[in-house]
Amino acid sequence: MSSIVSRARSTSLPNLLAWRALGFRTICSGRLGFAPSDPHSPASAGTKILESFKEEFEIGGRVVSFETGKIARFANGSVVLGMDDTKVLSTVTCAKTDLPRDFLPLTVDYQEKQYAQGLIPNSYMRREGAPKERELLCGRLIDRPIRPLFPSGFYHEVQIMASVLSSDGKQDPDILAANASSAALMLSDVPWGGPIGVIRIGRICGQFVVNPTMDELSSSDLNLIYACTRDKTMMIDVQAREISEKDLAAALRLAHPEAVKYLDPQIRLAEKAGKEKKEYKLSMLSEKTLEKVADLAATRIESVFSDPSYGKFERGEALDNIGKDVKKVFEEDGDQESLSILPKAVDTVRKKVVRSRMISDGFRVDGRHLDEVRPIYCESRYLPALHGSALFSRGDTQVLCTVTLGAPGDAQSLDSLVGPPKKRFMLHYSFPPFCTNEVGKRGGLNRREVGHGTLAEKALLAVLPPEDAFPYTVRINSEVMSSDGSTSMASVCGGSMALMDAGIPLRAHVAGVSVGLITDVDPSSGEIKDYRIVTDILGLEDHLGDMDFKIAGTRNGVTAIQLDIKPAGIPLDIVCESLENAREARLQILDHMERDINSPRDQDGAFSPRLATLKYTNDALRNLIGPMGALKRKIEEETGARLSIDDGTLTIVAKNQAVMEKAQEKVDFIIGREIIVGEVYKGTVTSIKEYGAFVEFNGGQQGLLHMSELSHEPVSKVSDVLHIGKYITMMCIDTDVRGNIKLSLKALLPKPEPKRASDPEKTSVVKESSTVSTEASSVEEIVASMPSVVEPPKKSKLAVPAVVIRTAVECDEAENSSLVDKNTKPKRAATLKPDRKLKSSASKQTVTQKEEETLESTNPEDSPAECGETLKQDEKLKCTSPKSRSIASIVSDSIPVSSSKAKKPSRKEKQSENKAEDSAPVTFQNLKIGTEMTVKVQQIRTHGLVLDLGGGIRGMYRFEPRDDEKTKFEIGETLQVKCTSFTTKGIPVMVLVDEEEE
Repeated sequence: MSSIVSRARSTSLPNLLAWRALGFRTICSGRLGFAPSDPHSPASAGTKILESFKEEFEIGGRVVSFETGKIARFANGSVVLGMDDTKVLSTVTCAKTDLPRDFLPLTVDYQEKQYAQGLIPNSYMRREGAPKERELLCGRLIDRPIRPLFPSGFYHEVQIMASVLSSDGKQDPDILAANASSAALMLSDVPWGGPIGVIRIGRICGQFVVNPTMDELSSSDLNLIYACTRDKTMMIDVQAREISEKDLAAALRLAHPEAVKYLDPQIRLAEKAGKEKKEYKLSMLSEKTLEKVADLAATRIESVFSDPSYGKFERGEALDNIGKDVKKVFEEDGDQESLSILPKAVDTVRKKVVRSRMISDGFRVDGRHLDEVRPIYCESRYLPALHGSALFSRGDTQVLCTVTLGAPGDAQSLDSLVGPPKKRFMLHYSFPPFCTNEVGKRGGLNRREVGHGTLAEKALLAVLPPEDAFPYTVRINSEVMSSDGSTSMASVCGGSMALMDAGIPLRAHVAGVSVGLITDVDPSSGEIKDYRIVTDILGLEDHLGDMDFKIAGTRNGVTAIQLDIKPAGIPLDIVCESLENAREARLQILDHMERDINSPRDQDGAFSPRLATLKYTNDALRNLIGPMGALKRKIEEETGARLSIDDGTLTIVAKNQAVMEKAQEKVDFIIGREIIVGEVYKGTVTSIKEYGAFVEFNGGQQGLLHMSELSHEPVSKVSDVLHIGKYITMMCIDTDVRGNIKLSLKALLPKPEPKRASDPEKTSVVKESSTVSTEASSVEEIVASMPSVVEPPKKSKLAVPAVVIRTAVECDEAENSSLVDKNTKPKRAATLKPDRKLKSSASKQTVTQKEEETLESTNPEDSPAECGETLKQDEKLKCTSPKSRSIASIVSDSIPVSSSKAKKPSRKEKQSENKAEDSAPVTFQNLKIGTEMTVKVQQIRTHGLVLDLGGGIRGMYRFEPRDDEKTKFEIGETLQVKCTSFTTKGIPVMVLVDEEEE
């Protein structure tokens, strides 16, 4: 400050000019404040005196104050209203010139800036931009009760601006702004028939609360805003949860005396600081002009309105022709003054004709009774490809409503001073020009469209399921196809049906209807002599009537109300009477709606939306989001699904099941989910081994897909079925404590059908087995008669015992052959290649080919087909030499002797015993230590052999260091081996059966 004073002293200009150069003004009450006149005395700043006026009073347990004179002094009127720490400034200004017009150009702007709660806007420019929806709605809330109180014929432009200066978040500033605007009009010099009082009423646990806080409103089932003068109602706005008409009337009667408490402080403040009202020129219709128009057009206008055959446009065309004829008459007379107000005069005459006919006769312009609802047409699922849709028509008014479901993250962000930060249910109302057969331009947010959409939104919000039971974000688009009155209430009906069509579990259907009022007023006193309540008003009746009372609700009660009036107030008794008329009409509309759809539709079609809620750790969700959300956005772009993340919860919303599966695959691949045995997963083959393939899935986890799990049929090579990078679907079949995961492809494949009993091979087995059944039973009888030291014969797996009948000579040859095999002990299995000879002379075959077949047939583990062939050959032997057989030879062949006399089986017999076991495919599941099998030599290496175990499995055989064994084997040679161990990599280690016996 000292630097500023030094600058002022250093200048050679007069003291007054120096202070002006520094940007200071000393204006108080229209006069300038000068520094002391002595030029030698030091200059000092003048003291500015701001005279302010204040009125304080109490409403609902809270102190309210009106203050004026301190700020915004240049406006026609300005008031700061405060409640606790919330303060709102409202100003009124009026244009100096009066342009020719026939309406009141009143503009109400409500503004909330973020500085009021100590924040900087999040926008790119870091400043507030165009008005938000809430600001438009609050502006309408102020406009509706104020506009009817301006005098008739006052057409000067008026602007009211309400700005929130500070907000503590406890009180909604909209009520404060409405009362501050009323006080500012009272202080201004603009003619106005106020004041008004605006109050909010809530209901918590059945008890009404005056001026509830925002926290109390969250638990209230009623949010009533009521505006009135001292004895009449001006405006009503209600959002409720199915409140009955009786309780609503009680709330209205409570709100009226509370709102009147705002009136006297405004009157006292106006007496202290108010300006004298100016004399403005009013555009009034002369009685002479009205009488002349009535004489020329009243009869013709009445004939048009009394003919119910006229439609909306036919009636409008007939009235336009009447106006043109009247205009010609005035043009011929040269009455220029009357021509300027002729449209207003014709409309006034038309209004008188319609109102008098409805009050006297009780009939309306379309021939309906006063309480009659227009014909209704309902059709749900009008657009099957959408989540939900409905077409609703009432008379000539038609609305198409569509429902779109989205993720929780699609909720609308609300950048307001009070209230919730997000909104998950939205209803957007659209009124295109074609719906009234007009040509127009589509712009941005329209105050009327925002207001109508919000009313329908509040009506439906009461019946929506809670967020924890239905986490979708819901958007309704209400497209007006044709308009002839009450399109907002048609949007309520169509929106309710569309929500049901989308499968949303609403508590009940919601319907709405608009009720009008026609009054007969005494011109001298202004009192209402007679009135008629009109149900389901037309657009023309809305224009010519006194009230547009929109009421929406269910069968149980009211959910939303909006009352707009044209005269300077309506008695509260008429308003309460209208509630019952609206209820009867609402029930009729609900009957039509419920006949079309009365419960939420099952959403199992191709276009039905899907929602999945998954739980993950925050670290896993960070990986899903990626740097700057890039990975999450990429998934949404590639799949078309919406991902919403909130504190350990991932919500995926997709428009159909295909999109949902695609999104879940992406999410599972990035962060995975808990591995559950039996669940199906999708992954990518990363590597292929001889025994199987490794698959990456479920967020980077690795699992083994063994060769045996590729198909029900044997697979020779893994590469025949899979390749690196292939995307496959498989099932988890097992996990262990070390985290190893076993996967399977064949578990998802259909199992091959078993061979039927009518196959030729099985049929032949049964027939051949039945051939020897009689002789087999006789052998059992012989065995049963022998001494107990002899063991009973072992039965084969067939239903008939496989008994071999041989001669005594054949038995001797078999015994000699077994002795030779016992003494020779060959190094390799006897099943060598045909062109390969055994090096040991003792290993020469001493039995005939027929004897080998007979010996092989004695193995009880043989397959049914092999047993059948053996029985067939034995039957032929029996037929050839029936007399050479003896009971002793039969018993010696079929019954084994005691273990002390048993002979060691030959190499061929060992092979035959294991033949059935080797015939089964070898897998890692049945390959164990001690398993014997027949294998082939695949490779001969320096230190051992690589063996082909079958089924794509490889084993190894190590050479002994005693001599060079490499020369003893050939590739493709068949060996009889036994599994003794496994390497650290899981490769089976085999030994020759002969070597282990040694």
